[in-house]
Order: sequence, then structure tokens, then C-alpha cells
Amino acid sequence: MLRTIEELQAGLAGVLASPTDDGTLELIVRRPDVDRREVLDEGTLDVDEGLVGDNWRQRSSSRTDDGGPHPDMQLNVINSRLLALVSPDVERRPLAGDQLAVDLSLAPGDLPAWSRLCIGDAVIEVTDQPHTGCAKFTQRFGLDAHRFVNSEEGRALNLRGINARVVVPGTIRRGDRITVERPPAT
Repeated sequence: MLRTIEELQAGLAGVLASPTDDGTLELIVRRPDVDRREVLDEGTLDVDEGLVGDNWRQRSSSRTDDGGPHPDMQLNVINSRLLALVSPDVERRPLAGDQLAVDLSLAPGDLPAWSRLCIGDAVIEVTDQPHTGCAKFTQRFGLDAHRFVNSEEGRALNLRGINARVVVPGTIRRGDRITVERPPAT
């Protein structure tokens, strides 16, 4: 079932009610190959590999000089409330392509670039690389969902999600508490 823009707009208040300081890791999804997903109860985050077993290192990027994987795009993180809004079907949520779904506000005012998220034994750092909906997101969740997350308001709130990198390796588990360490104000 694809959501209409009206349904998405009506559900935005629920997304905006996400916690800002103390969140929860709701979903861990490993992408071992193109269009394959493995939902994990537990995962390992590594400084060099990102989510161990994920294909991030095999992905090319137009944002790097050599076309290799972008180090500041190791992990894609999406708000779990937004994911539930665009995908009422729990079984389809891993198709979003994000490795981590979190119950935490991803809005830049709440989670600016270089904030650190402590999850389980690991720490990830929010980067300044934008995360936008792609053709696959549109195919899976509809044109209205794509327009919604990439609208001016959607981009301002990071509705499609954020990019992050691993700075402290460790084990993460579904249900782990997430604490936020924001960078010092300049």
C-alpha cells in the first residue's frame, strides 16, 4: 500500500514527536548484495567496513575523486517513525536501503553534523553528506513518498535520513538505547 501525500503530511506530527536526546535502535539491516537485505538482531560496526557484512565498500560514489565508496557515507540512518509512515508493511521496511532505523529526531537542529550517537558498544558520527531519496526508494514506496522526503520541508528535517560513519567499533543490538553527544557550539 503506497501512501498519498495527504496521508504522509497527516502523519508528519508523529515523526516530529521523535525524541531528541535519548532514542532507540529499532532496526538493523545488512545489505550483502544489491537488492538483498538481512534483518539483524545484532550487528558489528567497524571503522573500516561500516556494518560488517554490508556491501558499502563495494558501492561507488560520484562524490569521491576515485569513484570509490565515500567514507562519510558508511551508514545510512533513517527515522523509524518516518519509515513506518511511508511503509505501513513492516516486512517492506528493510527495502528503504538504510542500515539503521532509529527512534530519534534526525533534524539538523536536533542532530547537527558531527554529532555522535552512542549505540551499544559503538559510536557513530553524523556527517555533512546529504541523504536523498533515490529511484529505488521511489519504486518501493511511491512517488508521493519521494516527493515528501525531498520536499523543501522534508530536506530541512532530514526526513530521508542522514549519513554517518563509525568512529568507535562495537556491537549493536536492536532495542539498544541511543544517546546523543552534540559537537561544541562554535
